[in-house]
Amino acid sequence: MANTLRLEIVTPEAKVFSDDVEMVTVPATEGEMGIYPQHVPVLTQIVPGEVIVRKDGRDSSLAVGEGFIEITGERVAIMTDMAIPAENIDEAQAEEARQRAEARLAEHLNDEEAAMVSAVLAHSTAQLKVKRRQRH
Repeated sequence: MANTLRLEIVTPEAKVFSDDVEMVTVPATEGEMGIYPQHVPVLTQIVPGEVIVRKDGRDSSLAVGEGFIEITGERVAIMTDMAIPAENIDEAQAEEARQRAEARLAEHLNDEEAAMVSAVLAHSTAQLKVKRRQRH
């Protein structure tokens, strides 16, 4: 169908999403990017944030981590280290992880520890943003 594109979201653990959709919005390094069918081919990075999927005129959201996105005119493939549908996000758990990560960043960490803690902070912040936006 010319009015849809195939969206696939994959993490190291599983294929999280695979369906034909009308539009996808992703948090790219250059800013938020809207993708419709027949989009020009692009390969770029994504940052932790919210992916919004429009299917049958309704939007749904997923929290994603860092990764890459490949776009063709009829397909969007997202490879990321985290992808959680909004309805599966545990807000209390994400808030606790965010607070622990912020406290750890105040400590003296080596570069590797700081990078890991920063990734946890980015993941939990993305989850909280998605979950809290769903309530409004």
